[in-house]
Amino acid sequence: MSFDLILFGGTGDLVWRKLLPALFQAFRHGSLPEGGRIVGVARDDLSDAQYRALIKSRFDDVELAKRPSDEEFSRFSDLLFYLRMDLSSPADYPRLAAKLQEHSADTVVMYLATAPGLFTTFCEQIAVAGLNGPQMRVVLEKPLGQDLASNRAINESVRRVFSERQIFRIDHYLGKPSVQNLFALRFGNALFEPIWRRENIANIQITIAEELGVEKRGTFYDSTGALRDMVQNHALQLLCAIAMEPPINAHADAIRDEKLKVLRSLKAWTPETLRQHVVRGQYGSGTIDGAPVAAYRQEAGVGQGSHTETFVALRTEIASWRWAGVPFYIRTGKRLSGRCAYIEVNFRPAPHAIFNTPNGAANRLVIHLQPKDGLELHLLAQGQQNRRDALASPASSLAGQTLAPVQLDLDFDKRFGTERVGAYERLLLDVIDGRLNLFVRSDEQEEAWRWVEPIMNSWKADAEGPRPYAAGTWGPSASSAMIARDGYCWTEEC
Repeated sequence: MSFDLILFGGTGDLVWRKLLPALFQAFRHGSLPEGGRIVGVARDDLSDAQYRALIKSRFDDVELAKRPSDEEFSRFSDLLFYLRMDLSSPADYPRLAAKLQEHSADTVVMYLATAPGLFTTFCEQIAVAGLNGPQMRVVLEKPLGQDLASNRAINESVRRVFSERQIFRIDHYLGKPSVQNLFALRFGNALFEPIWRRENIANIQITIAEELGVEKRGTFYDSTGALRDMVQNHALQLLCAIAMEPPINAHADAIRDEKLKVLRSLKAWTPETLRQHVVRGQYGSGTIDGAPVAAYRQEAGVGQGSHTETFVALRTEIASWRWAGVPFYIRTGKRLSGRCAYIEVNFRPAPHAIFNTPNGAANRLVIHLQPKDGLELHLLAQGQQNRRDALASPASSLAGQTLAPVQLDLDFDKRFGTERVGAYERLLLDVIDGRLNLFVRSDEQEEAWRWVEPIMNSWKADAEGPRPYAAGTWGPSASSAMIARDGYCWTEEC
């Protein structure tokens, strides 16, 4: 199957940091279909040779194991081409049509790694140029809009030009191997489903933490913030994966129907819950790995008096028979104490204690997403005991025993090897093959925006702004206070 993959924003950060390294890995693994072209599109005046040289230089920033040798890049670069084009200029679209006619590919994928403000113009001009035929697919990056109204406007403009089966709204967290294993864990094993409910689960925590600041994305981030950048998409998709009902099959719409039910079941916000159950923060100066780092407001591209949040923690519930009364906690932020992403399922203690156990000890299932990829099951087992004491009173050998925490650890990298398919590699191959299972449908996206919009509106009316926290910590103390009101704590605090 021949294909053209058109990367709009072809000289941008996402393309050279994520997309082209992922495509090279697919090429190296032999999973990229033959007869394909990868065309970078941007406003820079470059030849094909200059674009290839630029991308080769950028591969020096990729981790060593994923860098191509000179020979590998020479073969990979035969797929790389370049087109100078301004998406906002209608006069440039005939040049795109001419570029596509050079190849007559079976499938054409247009990946919009650009500002969402260009999506509407792009769709209008693609239709004028007659480039929205059945072989076309369009990939839309997040965040898709700034609020519910802008999201709807973008989706409507895209749907006027493309059918829903041609639209791939990408969320790279859904392509992570650990998230794939989350679906396998829940729906491929009979062990967990009977206990996956309110009677057995005390709370669920989702953490996505970054040590990095905004880096060179200050201007973008200052108009976006952690709520739009992480909660509305990544975090809520993880919540759906952990809370959804079993789909009737593994087809795309069956899975997305169940995720939509979760989003529609999230409890609506009230003025009281917005005050008590949502915390926003912004990092100040501090220390990361022993090195001083600047405050958010000192970052390039960030306004001096910016109220943009770099940290969000919140508590919500799902109004359903399975989950009623179970709190779900989400937190995400930049310049935190470590880089990690995980889901922690905290089970209720045994209903009747016949052993001595540590205070608050109970079973936990931790699903690690990054940097570790695996599962940890935390159990309680008999601790070390003196042989004489163990044999002294055999009739009452259970009485007075002390249990200690033990851990079953499944590291997917060790078990399956580190050369598994990465998130963007998986998703790009799925787009080329037309598989929609790991992509977000428009009604899911709109429901997520509808749920977060009251939070954004309450922040607009709050002159106080985000709570400060020092870089290198786990965020503002109000985050700990929020979860402590329920009698729980974040992992590192327990």
